Amino acid sequence: MAADNKNKKTIQILQKYTILVAGVVLIALAVNLIYEPMGLVTGGISGIAIVFKHLTEPFLKGGGVPIWLTNILFNVPLFLLAFWMRGKQYVVSGLLGTIIFTLALYLIPVYDLQLEDKLLGALFGGALTGVGIGMIFSVSASTGGTDLLAMLIHDKKRHISAPQILYVIDGVIILAGAMVFGISNALYAIIAVFITTKFSDGILEGLKFAKMAYIISDEYEKIANAILTSMDRGVTGIYAKGMYSNADKKMLFCVVSKKEIVQIIEISKKMDPNSFVIISDVREVMGEGFIEYRQ
Repeated sequence: MAADNKNKKTIQILQKYTILVAGVVLIALAVNLIYEPMGLVTGGISGIAIVFKHLTEPFLKGGGVPIWLTNILFNVPLFLLAFWMRGKQYVVSGLLGTIIFTLALYLIPVYDLQLEDKLLGALFGGALTGVGIGMIFSVSASTGGTDLLAMLIHDKKRHISAPQILYVIDGVIILAGAMVFGISNALYAIIAVFITTKFSDGILEGLKFAKMAYIISDEYEKIANAILTSMDRGVTGIYAKGMYSNADKKMLFCVVSKKEIVQIIEISKKMDPNSFVIISDVREVMGEGFIEYRQ
């Protein structure tokens, strides 16, 4: 038993770091193949690095300060400050992601895909970044950067939320990109940020998405037994009272996966054509048959 638990834990750790590396590589691909060649500054330390590289091109041979180097130069003081303010445990959670991201930026060559349509570049880059961020956040990791800076500022300005601070920081970076690459590029960068948000939210919500059903019927016992036996899903009976009929009823409550909601409706209507079924979305479910909670 102990050996099985150890093997299971090892597999979980390997899965976590595989997802982390894959997510980081996707973001690095977006930066080196789309954002940097097209001059799209979407915020973050990578956005600062793109601006800094462009500004130093006239002074340095080889095309300015590399993005990976700027990423190190900006993140090192942030992590030192985080270590001083929050301690070792907080720093470790984001340090690995930052190191992997820097290595990916270094190993993946900056290459112009020659995408003439900047809208296509913004959509494709935003999709890559969004999937990458979603994967990284799904394993409770980060790549440091402006996220870390926002948290540190939030520690001193508790009345302002970390997301609000992050929006301001990234907004300033995008504005700097507009000053260097022009307002047109900045507008395309905003489109990329929007797509990034949609894809990352989709990844995170898609992993934990479920459906919730409330079933009101006089045949609640038959419906509950059918769900328990044919679907192997738990059902909870909630005592209720019909305000029109003034009769006591029992309302069934059940949470199932997206694919199973059709079965719930079919069972309810088969057992009682007059049953009243309410369906709603559930963002996250922790428990048997869904997401297992891990400390």
